[in-house]
Formats: sequence, C-alpha cells, structure tokens
Amino acid sequence: MNIRVLIADDHHVVRRGLVFFLRTQTGLDIIGEAANGKEAVELAKLLKPDIILMDLVMPEMDGIQATRLIKKEHPEIKILMLTSFSDQDHVIPALEAGASGFQLKDIQPDELVTTIKKIISGENQLHPIATSHLLANLSNKQERNLLEELTKRELDVLKEIAKGKSNKEIAAALFITEKTVKTHVSNLLAKLELADRTQAALYAVKKHLVD
Repeated sequence: MNIRVLIADDHHVVRRGLVFFLRTQTGLDIIGEAANGKEAVELAKLLKPDIILMDLVMPEMDGIQATRLIKKEHPEIKILMLTSFSDQDHVIPALEAGASGFQLKDIQPDELVTTIKKIISGENQLHPIATSHLLANLSNKQERNLLEELTKRELDVLKEIAKGKSNKEIAAALFITEKTVKTHVSNLLAKLELADRTQAALYAVKKHLVD
C-alpha cells in the first residue's frame, strides 16, 4: 500500500517542486497541498494522510502550532518538519509538538524519500544539527532538574561550599549548627550525584551559582 503524503509549504515553487519529484517515486501518493498551517490542519482532518511534510514558518498558522493541533486530533499521522531553520528555538518546539522528523530543505531528494519511508516504519529521523540541539536540551533539562531537587537551605550550603568555606564557617554564615551543615552537605551531594565537596564547588561554579 502506498504512503499517502500531504505537503504543507507557503512557497509555491517549493511545494510544486516537492510534488513533482515525489510523484516520480514508487510507493508514494501525493494526496494534497497546503499553503499554510491552517490549511494543513483542515486537510489532515479531511484527507487523513499517513505523513505530512511540514514547513516551519508559514502565514496564518506556523508549522509548530499546526503540528500540535494535528497530533492532538490525529496522533497516528506522522509529521516531518522540512525547513530552512535549524536553530534550537525552532528544533526543540517542533519535536515537542510531536514531529517524528526534522530535516533541512537542502536534503538530497533520494534521502528525503528514505526519510519518509523510515518515519512511516516507526523510526524518528533527525538532521544531525537537530540531534545535537535535542541532546543539548535534554542535558540542560537533566541538570536543571537536579538543582531543582535541592531545598533552599541545601542550595545556600552549596553556594557557601563554592566559596571555599569549611562546615564551621558555613554554620556561622547561615546561623545553623555544624551538624546541620554536615547533613545538608551529605544530602546535596547525593541529590546532585557528586562524590565530594570539591566536585560540589566545581558544579556550583559551572552553574553560575556564585560570582
């Protein structure tokens, strides 16, 4: 059974070029064209394509919003972002909206066909730039989440450790007992998955917790 493809792009020449090329490929049926995100949402509901080639920046409704709406109503429809934009501000929201792939418009035609077929078979297909943005974003999220696990007092202690203070000095600065400081140090090391005070100090500097 052929793969039913909907193309959404506000540039007429790009859209027609994609239609012309993809119609020469076996296993693909081009069932519709949309000139903006709003049309893409309407045609997705009407035509039920297997996959949509979605531009990012379009009038009336952009590709990210269109993707979000389509995936909410039709989670089975796959969406491949095909765009000229590769910065993190476009890549991450597109993937969070539910896109199964992210490729740039300078992709080789044969590679585009392969990407479409792999997405339909269940594989996510990301341009290397998109992959690096995604990994960086996940890493940042993980590190932010670790910090968010600290209590306010544990965060205070971490900042003092980064200033090179001893437990006694930290206790004096925060008006708590040394025993309490030791407890906070032990807890924050465990939460941040760090081995010792030196690693904690380096971590705090890296996260810009101290001047």
